[in-house]
Amino acid sequence: MLCALIMAGGKGTRFWPLSTEEKPKQFLNLIGEETMIQMTVNRITPIIPIERVFVCTGEMYVDLVKEQLPNLPERNIIVEPQGRNTAPCIALSALVIKKYYKDANMIVLPSDHLINDEDGFRDIIKSADRFVNENKEAIVTLGMEPTRAETGYGYIRYGNDEKKINNHKVIKVDAFVEKPNREKAESYIEEGNYLWNGGMFLWSADNILNQIEKYSNGTYEALKDIETVDNQEIQELINNNYHKTEAISIDYAVMEKSDSIYVVPSRFGWDDVGSWEALDRYREKDDKGNVLVGNAKVVDSHGNLVISSSHDIVVEGLKDIYVIENDGKILVGHKSNVANVKELKNII
Repeated sequence: MLCALIMAGGKGTRFWPLSTEEKPKQFLNLIGEETMIQMTVNRITPIIPIERVFVCTGEMYVDLVKEQLPNLPERNIIVEPQGRNTAPCIALSALVIKKYYKDANMIVLPSDHLINDEDGFRDIIKSADRFVNENKEAIVTLGMEPTRAETGYGYIRYGNDEKKINNHKVIKVDAFVEKPNREKAESYIEEGNYLWNGGMFLWSADNILNQIEKYSNGTYEALKDIETVDNQEIQELINNNYHKTEAISIDYAVMEKSDSIYVVPSRFGWDDVGSWEALDRYREKDDKGNVLVGNAKVVDSHGNLVISSSHDIVVEGLKDIYVIENDGKILVGHKSNVANVKELKNII
């Protein structure tokens, strides 16, 4: 029984000022007409019905989840009292999912990624699910085949222990590698056995809970009673105990310690949409290479990124600049520096 967990508690600080703490990037339509979380759910529901899709988010975003995902059962919204990183989020969610689907497998997905080849993505999930059904103690991650020497992503190094499921390779992971500098990233591309870590995992709920109990015992002990309390008491237990969990990522808590991790090399047009540069890559451009969002217009201008939330913006005679407007704030700068926008928050 395959379930989906969508992690939707992030603050999206790199997309400030459009993304705010009150309405972070997963609830914005950064790439197309749908918001990022709507895109995430809609690409998975052809193979996992909405009844088996769960969203873990912060208390302040529950109303946004309900508004943007009106077909999601209310019981499937898992509420964190405070952000504690991905390991507690996953432990909490696995315990809740097991309340409803005892023998569940889980595909864990961030809520704010872009995937262009959705059919290919779903095919890989089916293969990973079959592999986990045949290897109950396996953890499977989806590793993106790199298209450039990227310094902003972590990497997965794999070895020679290779299997095949439904025409997809499943390879034993050697190590998870931190974000590299430029020289190392180029060497990873040359070596050919490194993949981008996209933060997507598939495992059985039982297995990941066993792993968390082994490697992050404080988190497991704080939450394990979810399995035995009545459903109406779950949130009270979470509210009382969540602060006792270890604030640590699933990569540090489990992935770097477990010895049964496999990766499926994947190529389905993935991007984590983690920066304004991603919008410049994927948003439709006019014939002069300008990205225009909202009430934005240009005259005799080339290669600009102009984003308006509410005000009219006209850019005339400029090249390679960004203009970002939201909630009365207007930021203007050279597009080569757009990655540093969040650092300007302390000035305004």
